[in-house]
Amino acid sequence: MENFNKEKYDRAKKRVDELKGFYIHLTIYVVINTFILINIYLNSDSFWRWEHFITLVAWGMGLFFHASKTFGFNPLLGKDWEERQIQKYMDEDKEEMEKYK
Repeated sequence: MENFNKEKYDRAKKRVDELKGFYIHLTIYVVINTFILINIYLNSDSFWRWEHFITLVAWGMGLFFHASKTFGFNPLLGKDWEERQIQKYMDEDKEEMEKYK
């Protein structure tokens, strides 16, 4: 029983560490990009040039992938897809076993 509780604790700790890592990443993203945008706005005549937003967009994509991993969001290969694949392979194994009976 003690081993079971240790495993539960380890899984919960890992999950909390993942969430903490994501929230730190998000906070740094917001703070740094706020300073970048303020600096561009104050020191540029052409604020809306695309070159100014490369960091914002590229880092934002990285943040999106970090969030999708942390929160288990995957529209292409989500939980439904996993369940269908598991069922498919279980059915194939069952058919193979029935051939040899």
